[in-house]
Amino acid sequence: MARLYSEPSPGKKANNLEPKLETIQFLLNYSKALSVITYKSMKFEALIN
Repeated sequence: MARLYSEPSPGKKANNLEPKLETIQFLLNYSKALSVITYKSMKFEALIN
């Protein structure tokens, strides 16, 4: 039988997961540097470092 991963296991508390500040900063910087260029029906992703 398939195990349901969306529900916590009996007897265990659900953890309140919070990302580190470093992770948030990394994702924000990555999204700022990412550029998507559309040419005709094609899309190109460029990461500006």
